[in-house]
Amino acid sequence: MKRLRQITKDVDISGYTVFNAIGGEGGQGRWRDDQVTGGAGSKVLFMSILNDEKATEFLTAIEPLLDEYGLLVAISTVEVIRADRF
Repeated sequence: MKRLRQITKDVDISGYTVFNAIGGEGGQGRWRDDQVTGGAGSKVLFMSILNDEKATEFLTAIEPLLDEYGLLVAISTVEVIRADRF
């Protein structure tokens, strides 16, 4: 997360939220955080709402991290109800 936080500063992203993952299932099977030994506790969901230009800049900046950390990126078009907050 330290590198990701620095990238948000470098590309001037002023807002994001980080969610801790407690479990799930994927290509390598089921996983969960037993809250004793860790594991899934190191898995997080990073979410930020960005315009197209800022999203492209952010994706370019994190591209070297994708394979290095096995990151998954999902992009979606959203409608912001309280746009004055962004």
